[in-house]
Amino acid sequence: MSLRLAVIVASVRKDRIGPQVAGWFLDAVRQSEFGEVDVIDLAELDLPIDLGGGGDTELFTKRLDWADAIAIVTPEYNRGYPGALKTAIDTAKREWRATPVGFVSYGGLSGGLRAAEQLRSVFAELHAVTMQAQVSLQYVWDQFDDEGTLRAPDRPASAAATLLRQLTWWGNALRTARATTPYDG
Repeated sequence: MSLRLAVIVASVRKDRIGPQVAGWFLDAVRQSEFGEVDVIDLAELDLPIDLGGGGDTELFTKRLDWADAIAIVTPEYNRGYPGALKTAIDTAKREWRATPVGFVSYGGLSGGLRAAEQLRSVFAELHAVTMQAQVSLQYVWDQFDDEGTLRAPDRPASAAATLLRQLTWWGNALRTARATTPYDG
């Protein structure tokens, strides 16, 4: 059975570059061992900020539960991650457990590294396994040409391949573990 990957596009701002970054990452995913991919764009979902359910809560949690691994494409805003992503994370709980999570971050000088580091501690609390490898795009606005192609793709492509190998290994291991012994955390 092929692995299933959910790719979450975390930015919901108008004129965002997140879908372009996600599109580039999805090209790398197509060359990996993931057979099925679900792109979850938070800008297209209604996730109530009071976390009271309703809206697209059930749809979102089912899509997470479907995935063997998750990649989050996130910007860095004010040295942190977007509020819409925090709402999405807190909307689900059980669905994150014993699931590998990887990060494709972007921003200015730090390339979103500070956002990803904050997310690691959040996902540790949710019993998810975050990948050591990460894709980080510095000065993301200068990274893509007018056609949406990365100007210098070698480093990001190598980082994406490493991240996807780690997500594949953990995705297989944790899917097998959940099937034989459901996680009780």
